[in-house]
This record gives sequence, structure tokens and C-alpha cells, in this order.
Amino acid sequence: MKKEIILKNTIAFVKEKLNGEGTGHDWWHIERVLNNAKLICKTEKADMFIVSLAVLLHDVGDRKVINKEDDDYSIAENFLKKQKVDSDYIERVMFIIKNMSFSKNLNVKRVSEPIEFYIVQDADRLDAIGAIGIARAFAFGGSRSRPLYDPTKKAQKATTVKDYKKLQSSTFHHFEEKIFLLKDLMTTKTAKRIALARHEYMKKFTKRFLAEWEGKI
Repeated sequence: MKKEIILKNTIAFVKEKLNGEGTGHDWWHIERVLNNAKLICKTEKADMFIVSLAVLLHDVGDRKVINKEDDDYSIAENFLKKQKVDSDYIERVMFIIKNMSFSKNLNVKRVSEPIEFYIVQDADRLDAIGAIGIARAFAFGGSRSRPLYDPTKKAQKATTVKDYKKLQSSTFHHFEEKIFLLKDLMTTKTAKRIALARHEYMKKFTKRFLAEWEGKI
């Protein structure tokens, strides 16, 4: 199993699959998450091959990307099989991809997963907060024809994957429904440190957003 060739082929595959993607889950999102993961790995001992494959492939079958009701994990798994990746590696990568999302962890407390799982999860969550997180939230909202903000409605709370899929509030409400929660869901020390500053930036943004909305500034 030639890891360098597999990673090179995976990058090409993902770039093709996410070409023209406009919901905030494009190739550049993948590249940023990979950079986050590399940064976290400087203080965590992990298998970077597993981390890299999981990061690269985590969105190719995401329901938001393929515009279907459910995720299609077979896209990533079949690709890995075609690359003749060892079955043990495929199993570890697919576990991360299938279980890392915010909705899959509602009311689920994970305490003993492999470190690669937490690294990929944290790296992905970091890209959902801060300045880039704000930009991605509104990009996704626009792709789903959601209003920027609807003051007649309130943020909703989801406790299951099914409930989360049904959320139809404004993009602004999504900060309270999900994005503001991510800071306290980070696992690695590096991600926790980075998340603090990004979280505070979002808080300031939403405060100013409301002030401008109401014509106060």
C-alpha cells in the first residue's frame, strides 16, 4: 500500500467531486480542515495517514453536498477499496466519517474513541466557527434560500439527528442552534485554544448584526 500515491489520488478525486460546490463544503474547506488537523497533530500523537484520508473524504457523500436526505458513505468507501487501501485502514477512516458530524453526536458522550477521530472532528469544527465559520454559515443559508434573519422566529433546539434535519430557521438563528455550541465540544487542547478566540469573534459579530438590523448603529 503506497500511502503517498493513495493520498495524491484521493486529493484529485475529492477536487473532482467537490468542483462547483457552493454550500461551504468545497475543496478549500477540505484544505483548511487538513491544515487545522496538521496543526493539532503537532501536539497529538496520531496516524496522519488515517487523519488525512478522513479529512479529505469526509464530505464527498455528505447529504448537503449530494443534495439528498441521507449521507452516502459508499462514495468514500468504494473509492478507498478501489485504491486497495488495507481493510483495517478503511474501517478506521469510515468510522470517523460516519460518526464525526455535529448531528450524529447530539446527546452522545464520546470518551474513548481513537485520537484520530477527535483530531478530524475538532479540525472540521474549527472551520465552522470564527470569521470563516460566519462566511460559511451564510453561504450555506443562501444555498438553501434561508433568510439572513427573521426576528419573528426563535432559535430551535434539536436533540436527535431527525430533529436536526428538520431545522428551518434563519441563518442567524443557526449560530445559537449549533455554531455557538462548538467551542465547548472541542476535545484536543489545540482546538480548545483556537476555538476561544474564534468564538469571541462570532459573539461580537452577532451583537453588531442585531444592532445594525435594529438601526442602532
